[in-house]
Amino acid sequence: MTTLVGIQSNLTNAVKELIELEYEAVESYETAVSKLTHNNECKMHLISFLEDHKRHISELSALLKQHNEEPPKEASKSKQWIKSGKVTVANIIGDEFIIAAMKGNEFDTNVAYERIYTREDGWKDVYEVIRRGLEDEKRHKKWLEERPQIFHVHISVG
Repeated sequence: MTTLVGIQSNLTNAVKELIELEYEAVESYETAVSKLTHNNECKMHLISFLEDHKRHISELSALLKQHNEEPPKEASKSKQWIKSGKVTVANIIGDEFIIAAMKGNEFDTNVAYERIYTREDGWKDVYEVIRRGLEDEKRHKKWLEERPQIFHVHISVG
């Protein structure tokens, strides 16, 4: 699912929706970290990415407050279950599928940051915050894409 974050008619609404997307990412990472069972290296990276997303919320919220806007305090309830739900469902199948679900989530955050970064209606102070966030998102996505896809299918012939 490709996000619509960043295409809003004004920058304020785009940043607010980006914060909501970040809250969704935090929830997805918390779910993924709790569900990963076999790979401590992956878990440590996901915890690091989780902390990046929390920092993004803090920085973006501070930016909105500087512009006399109230930032969202949580993810949109209507979309919240979709992101963490993908990770929970992936848990039924295994760690590799949890990582695959996180790749999709990172795709959305990359798209959102890129859209906002290329807007021409931005406040001067928004671009540095968005640029740093975009760099983090690209790093997350790259690391997740480099994870080997090892899917084991066991077939019993009897």
